[in-house]
Amino acid sequence: METYDAQQTGVFFVFFAAMFIPVMIVSLIVLIAYWKIFEKAGKPGWAAIVPIYNIIVLLEIVGKPLWWILLLIFPCTSPFIAIWLINLLSKSFGQSEGFTIGLIFLPFVFFPLLGFGNYQYIGPAGAGFARNDTYDPSINYKDPLNPPQA
Repeated sequence: METYDAQQTGVFFVFFAAMFIPVMIVSLIVLIAYWKIFEKAGKPGWAAIVPIYNIIVLLEIVGKPLWWILLLIFPCTSPFIAIWLINLLSKSFGQSEGFTIGLIFLPFVFFPLLGFGNYQYIGPAGAGFARNDTYDPSINYKDPLNPPQA
Protein backbone atom coordinates (compact mmCIF):
# COMPACT_ATOMS: atom_id res chain seq x y z
CA MET A 1 0.00 0.00 0.00
CA GLU A 2 1.28 3.40 -0.98
CA THR A 3 1.28 6.30 1.36
CA TYR A 4 1.16 9.93 0.37
CA ASP A 5 2.58 12.71 2.37
CA ALA A 6 1.65 16.36 2.45
CA GLN A 7 4.91 17.43 0.80
CA GLN A 8 4.15 15.55 -2.43
CA THR A 9 0.67 17.03 -2.53
CA GLY A 10 2.04 20.52 -1.89
CA VAL A 11 4.56 20.19 -4.73
CA PHE A 12 1.77 19.14 -7.06
CA PHE A 13 -0.39 22.13 -6.14
CA VAL A 14 2.52 24.56 -6.50
CA PHE A 15 3.28 23.15 -9.96
CA PHE A 16 -0.42 23.29 -10.88
CA ALA A 17 -0.74 26.91 -9.73
CA ALA A 18 2.47 27.86 -11.55
CA MET A 19 1.01 26.52 -14.79
CA PHE A 20 -2.61 27.55 -14.23
CA ILE A 21 -2.07 31.26 -13.66
CA PRO A 22 -0.08 31.97 -16.88
CA VAL A 23 -2.48 29.86 -18.94
CA MET A 24 -5.43 31.82 -17.56
CA ILE A 25 -3.72 35.15 -18.29
CA VAL A 26 -2.96 34.16 -21.89
CA SER A 27 -6.51 32.80 -22.32
CA LEU A 28 -7.94 36.09 -21.06
CA ILE A 29 -5.79 38.07 -23.51
CA VAL A 30 -6.95 35.89 -26.42
CA LEU A 31 -10.58 36.23 -25.28
CA ILE A 32 -10.30 40.02 -25.16
CA ALA A 33 -8.70 39.97 -28.62
CA TYR A 34 -11.57 37.80 -29.87
CA TRP A 35 -13.98 40.38 -28.42
CA LYS A 36 -12.18 43.14 -30.36
CA ILE A 37 -12.25 41.07 -33.58
CA PHE A 38 -16.02 40.73 -33.26
CA GLU A 39 -16.36 44.47 -32.71
CA LYS A 40 -14.18 45.24 -35.75
CA ALA A 41 -16.48 43.06 -37.83
CA GLY A 42 -19.51 45.05 -36.65
CA LYS A 43 -20.84 42.38 -34.30
CA PRO A 44 -21.37 42.68 -30.55
CA GLY A 45 -18.16 42.00 -28.66
CA TRP A 46 -19.93 40.19 -25.84
CA ALA A 47 -20.88 37.48 -28.34
CA ALA A 48 -17.29 36.22 -28.14
CA ILE A 49 -17.84 34.91 -24.61
CA VAL A 50 -21.16 33.15 -25.14
CA PRO A 51 -20.69 29.49 -26.09
CA ILE A 52 -22.38 28.31 -29.31
CA TYR A 53 -23.53 31.86 -30.07
CA ASN A 54 -19.91 32.89 -30.71
CA ILE A 55 -19.73 30.24 -33.43
CA ILE A 56 -22.96 31.53 -34.97
CA VAL A 57 -21.57 35.06 -35.03
CA LEU A 58 -18.23 33.82 -36.40
CA LEU A 59 -20.11 32.09 -39.22
CA GLU A 60 -21.82 35.41 -39.98
CA ILE A 61 -18.47 37.24 -39.95
CA VAL A 62 -16.87 34.85 -42.44
CA GLY A 63 -20.02 34.52 -44.54
CA LYS A 64 -20.91 30.88 -44.08
CA PRO A 65 -24.40 29.44 -43.51
CA LEU A 66 -25.71 28.46 -40.11
CA TRP A 67 -25.87 24.74 -40.93
CA TRP A 68 -22.05 24.63 -40.74
CA ILE A 69 -22.54 24.22 -36.99
CA LEU A 70 -23.50 20.63 -37.77
CA LEU A 71 -20.11 20.14 -39.42
CA LEU A 72 -18.44 21.41 -36.25
CA ILE A 73 -20.36 18.93 -34.09
CA PHE A 74 -19.03 15.81 -35.78
CA PRO A 75 -15.51 14.86 -34.64
CA CYS A 76 -14.36 13.71 -38.06
CA THR A 77 -15.14 17.03 -39.77
CA SER A 78 -14.66 19.56 -36.96
CA PRO A 79 -10.84 19.96 -37.22
CA PHE A 80 -11.04 20.66 -40.95
CA ILE A 81 -13.98 23.06 -40.65
CA ALA A 82 -12.33 24.85 -37.71
CA ILE A 83 -9.15 25.39 -39.74
CA TRP A 84 -11.24 26.53 -42.70
CA LEU A 85 -13.12 29.02 -40.49
CA ILE A 86 -9.85 30.41 -39.16
CA ASN A 87 -8.61 30.77 -42.74
CA LEU A 88 -11.81 32.57 -43.74
CA LEU A 89 -11.46 34.82 -40.69
CA SER A 90 -7.98 35.88 -41.73
CA LYS A 91 -9.20 36.37 -45.33
CA SER A 92 -12.07 38.51 -44.02
CA PHE A 93 -9.45 40.82 -42.57
CA GLY A 94 -7.39 40.82 -45.78
CA GLN A 95 -4.64 38.47 -44.59
CA SER A 96 -2.99 35.53 -46.33
CA GLU A 97 -2.58 31.87 -45.53
CA GLY A 98 0.61 32.65 -43.62
CA PHE A 99 -1.44 34.65 -41.13
CA THR A 100 -3.84 31.70 -40.91
CA ILE A 101 -0.95 29.43 -39.94
CA GLY A 102 -0.02 31.95 -37.26
CA LEU A 103 -3.61 32.00 -35.97
CA ILE A 104 -3.58 28.21 -35.74
CA PHE A 105 -0.16 27.60 -34.19
CA LEU A 106 0.39 30.83 -32.22
CA PRO A 107 -3.10 32.05 -31.32
CA PHE A 108 -1.83 33.90 -28.26
CA VAL A 109 0.21 36.13 -30.62
CA PHE A 110 -1.87 36.38 -33.79
CA PHE A 111 -5.37 36.82 -32.34
CA PRO A 112 -4.23 39.88 -30.34
CA LEU A 113 -2.49 41.14 -33.50
CA LEU A 114 -5.75 40.82 -35.41
CA GLY A 115 -7.86 42.29 -32.61
CA PHE A 116 -5.65 45.15 -31.48
CA GLY A 117 -3.68 45.77 -34.68
CA ASN A 118 -4.50 48.03 -37.62
CA TYR A 119 -6.21 45.25 -39.56
CA GLN A 120 -9.58 46.25 -40.99
CA TYR A 121 -12.55 43.99 -41.62
CA ILE A 122 -13.12 43.99 -45.38
CA GLY A 123 -16.16 41.73 -45.49
CA PRO A 124 -17.04 38.07 -45.30
CA ALA A 125 -14.49 36.01 -47.21
CA GLY A 126 -16.82 33.07 -47.78
CA ALA A 127 -19.86 35.06 -48.91
CA GLY A 128 -19.05 34.88 -52.61
CA PHE A 129 -18.99 31.10 -52.52
CA ALA A 130 -22.24 30.91 -50.55
CA ARG A 131 -24.05 32.80 -53.31
CA ASN A 132 -22.33 30.74 -56.03
CA ASP A 133 -20.54 33.82 -57.31
CA THR A 134 -17.33 32.84 -59.01
CA TYR A 135 -14.19 34.88 -59.21
CA ASP A 136 -13.68 36.35 -62.67
CA PRO A 137 -10.04 37.36 -63.20
CA SER A 138 -10.90 39.34 -66.35
CA ILE A 139 -12.78 42.02 -64.36
CA ASN A 140 -10.53 45.05 -63.86
CA TYR A 141 -7.59 43.21 -65.38
CA LYS A 142 -4.59 45.28 -66.42
CA ASP A 143 -1.95 43.54 -68.47
CA PRO A 144 1.44 44.53 -67.04
CA LEU A 145 3.27 43.79 -70.32
CA ASN A 146 0.89 45.57 -72.70
CA PRO A 147 -0.51 48.67 -71.02
CA PRO A 148 -3.52 50.27 -72.69
CA GLN A 149 -2.67 52.95 -75.24
CA ALA A 150 -4.05 56.38 -74.57
